[in-house]
Amino acid sequence: MVEAATAQQRRDARFGFFQTFMRATEIDTRLLGMIIALAVIWVGFHFQSGGVFLTPRNLWNLSVQTSTVAVMATGMVLVIVSRNIDLSVGSLMGFLGMVMGAVQARFIPLPEYLGLGFDQPYTWIVTLAVGMALGAAIGALHGTIIAFFEIPAFIVTLGGLLIWRGAAWWVASGQTIAPLDSTFQLLGGGAHGSIGATMSWIVGGLICVGIIATIISGRSQRRRFQFPLRPLWAEFVLVGVGCAAVLGAVAVVNSYPWPVGIARRYAEANNIPWPEGGLIIPTGIAIPVLIAIGVAMVMTFIANRTRFGRYVFALGGNPEAAELGGINTRWVIVKIFIVMGILCAISAAIATARLNASTNALGVLTELYVIAAAVIGGSSFAGGIGTVPGAILGALIMQSLQSGMVLMRIDAPMQNIVVGIVLVLAVGLDTIYRRRAT
Repeated sequence: MVEAATAQQRRDARFGFFQTFMRATEIDTRLLGMIIALAVIWVGFHFQSGGVFLTPRNLWNLSVQTSTVAVMATGMVLVIVSRNIDLSVGSLMGFLGMVMGAVQARFIPLPEYLGLGFDQPYTWIVTLAVGMALGAAIGALHGTIIAFFEIPAFIVTLGGLLIWRGAAWWVASGQTIAPLDSTFQLLGGGAHGSIGATMSWIVGGLICVGIIATIISGRSQRRRFQFPLRPLWAEFVLVGVGCAAVLGAVAVVNSYPWPVGIARRYAEANNIPWPEGGLIIPTGIAIPVLIAIGVAMVMTFIANRTRFGRYVFALGGNPEAAELGGINTRWVIVKIFIVMGILCAISAAIATARLNASTNALGVLTELYVIAAAVIGGSSFAGGIGTVPGAILGALIMQSLQSGMVLMRIDAPMQNIVVGIVLVLAVGLDTIYRRRAT
């Protein structure tokens, strides 16, 4: 009896320590749960794939593959938070990819159009600008129809899914547009589309400085407005864990060298003698990953630090109260879909650059991964709840599932079944969580 009581006390003490730790660090339990789920997925696939999944090569590829979905998932957070949905993101991504391919491979070089030649220094800038402007215009069209004509977002974007998929075929009459501008290709990653070991460590160091500055700024703001302060030990834990994760990720991508063929061509082009053990050139962080990180930072700032972001959450939390409070809810919805259109263009640029081609199959079923990433990341269809970091983590989970199933040679139909099951489970868990919270 005494031993049982002692064991119970130890369990209570451990549980009490966990509660104290979570309360002091203010870590979101749902975010922690997703991190644990991601770790389980990675370890499980690593053993099932014969030790291939957690290699630097696969993790580097995983980071590049995640960037396309992650960029759009940051915008889908705002869409879902506002109690809307966008089913057209995959088709819009495919259409914008075809347009950007046509701009750089046909419109700029051909004499009957501009006739300025191929691979010009400004080609990638013009291409990206056209894609983002067109994406913003299409997003504004969707938002206007939804907000001012009061047609449900489900119907409008479902129509967009069909329209823009057909328009993608119409741009080039079903043909694949390739090759693309050499500078534009860098947006897709690869050996040359990465920043190398030294710059990767610099970027990692800057991110760590940003983490420290954010913690210090947050503590200063709490003290200024007389809010409760986190214990110093909790602040140090957050800084330590954050910096360790960043520097660990940099170490992993730097441990993935260039493929032998690319390294050999590089050595021949630069008259570098080929060593007996081969030329080891660390790949470093891929440019698509840097783009995704930059987009995530901007979207987090918009969601948490701007009036527009506060309006979005107010609209999703209680539309009637938001309108009575003086918020122009219609224009907020239009702006949300404009942002979504721009993000679709950025994702289209990454995907087409990675393929070095614009294809009609680009973006097929991508909307499922984007919506699933946002929902897994904590965005609620009931509105008013969602985080950009959660969506990024959700995108990583979804891409990890797909990458692991590919390594295990699971057929594409079964992969779609798994995605569908995960999406339903995510919505179900969100419903249960909200019921318990209320």
